Amino acid sequence: MPATPQADPPAPDTTAPPPLVVAASLVAVEAFVLVTLGVLELANLRAIRLTMGLTTSAFFLAAAAGLAWCAWSLWKVHRWARGPVVMAQLIQLGLAWNFRDAPTTLIAVGLAAVALVVLAGLLHPATTAALEADSRLGP
Repeated sequence: MPATPQADPPAPDTTAPPPLVVAASLVAVEAFVLVTLGVLELANLRAIRLTMGLTTSAFFLAAAAGLAWCAWSLWKVHRWARGPVVMAQLIQLGLAWNFRDAPTTLIAVGLAAVALVVLAGLLHPATTAALEADSRLGP
C-alpha cells in the first residue's frame, strides 16, 4: 500500500503589515533626501572647504545607503532593521528640536512628524507581531 504524501506545514506569513509598510516607505524617502543632500553638497564643493565638503557628502551618502538598506529590510520583514531605524528617528527628533525656532520651524515640524509616524509604525502591535514571527523563522 503506497504511503500518502504528507503536506508540508503552511509557511508563515511574512508580508509586511500596513504600519510597517508606511514606516519603511518614509525611511526610503529619508534615504532619498539624504542622497539629494549629499549630491548637492558635492555640487557645491569649493577649494577652500574641500575636505569638509567631501566628508559631509560621504556622511550623507553613507547614511542614505544605511537607511535604504534598512527600509528594504523592513519591507522584507527583517527584525534586525528596526533598531537602526528607531535610532535614526530619535536623532531626527533631536534635529527637529534644534530647528524649532524661526525661520526653520516648518522644517522642524516636518522632521518631527515624519519621525513620529515612523516610530508609531515600528512600534505598532501588528509590526511587532510580524517582526517577532521573523525572529522565530531563524537565520
